[in-house]
Amino acid sequence: MKEIVLSHPAIHNDFLTRFSKGEVTDKEFDDFAREFFHFSRTFPAILANLLVNTADEDEALELTKVLTSELGDGDPTRRHELLFRKFLRSIDIDPRRIISEQVKPSTNAYLNGLWRLYGGKDHVKALGASFGLENMAIPMWDQLLPGLGIVKEKRLHNMDIEYFTFHRELESTHEDAMEEVTDIVGKDPASEKSFESGIRESLDLLHGFWVGLERN
Repeated sequence: MKEIVLSHPAIHNDFLTRFSKGEVTDKEFDDFAREFFHFSRTFPAILANLLVNTADEDEALELTKVLTSELGDGDPTRRHELLFRKFLRSIDIDPRRIISEQVKPSTNAYLNGLWRLYGGKDHVKALGASFGLENMAIPMWDQLLPGLGIVKEKRLHNMDIEYFTFHRELESTHEDAMEEVTDIVGKDPASEKSFESGIRESLDLLHGFWVGLERN
């Protein structure tokens, strides 16, 4: 299952490759910041949608660990969306205005697709979707961080990238939580098929998000 994630175009695409080298225009960087914020602020609700549809208490425990991490692990000042707002303000973007802006169609398709997957009737498929996103995160951050460093050095010297560095440090704990979930799901062939389907669908949606930024 991890090999499916690590070979997917959601983390091997033209936009991320260019971004990792700092080869994005000011407009592309601005679009990335705005559209990624919509994901950052919406994801806790998407994950909560999965949690409330989880019957197994052991599964719920692991998903709760990820959700509480997103919300700052009891420290409201470490809420991930709040860290992203600091990033936006450091590059002169007001996050309050973005919330009222129209989301790009590709971003809207990504978020609505995740909401549908995470809250779907096929719970094993929903867990697969979560597994896919949590396990693609480290390879994604490892491309975003070098690009952010280059842009910070060349153009946006006051940029606050704590959201990204902080996330990179946390991702191994999120992966561990999803490992526990896969053990709970078991090795039933029908379950494996649904689980894999969830992985592929969530990553296809993410790929569409990056393709949308590339086309813009």
